Amino acid sequence: MEPLGRIGGATVDVLRVLLDSEQPRWGLEIIKLTGRPSGSVYPLLERLERHGWVTSTWEAETERRGPRRRMYQLTAEGAGEARRVCARATAGRATLRPTRPREA
Repeated sequence: MEPLGRIGGATVDVLRVLLDSEQPRWGLEIIKLTGRPSGSVYPLLERLERHGWVTSTWEAETERRGPRRRMYQLTAEGAGEARRVCARATAGRATLRPTRPREA
């Protein structure tokens, strides 16, 4: 597994969705859950897979109509790194929150 260079908010959002999932998720589902555009999510998933954080497989044939779905899931190592990344992002958000002036 390779470390990721730059980790932005979209990466953290995708990692959180995958961490919160007990089963693999398909791309459009991740897009809907993160609120991020497909032009951000699909390249991110490809990058995560290239670096060994995520694996993907095609959905098994089902009775559902429509094209098969590509299913994404964190690897064991990827899940560990994702937890660390998300914890740092949460800690960073807490320290960067602006304080409001108190009213007298």
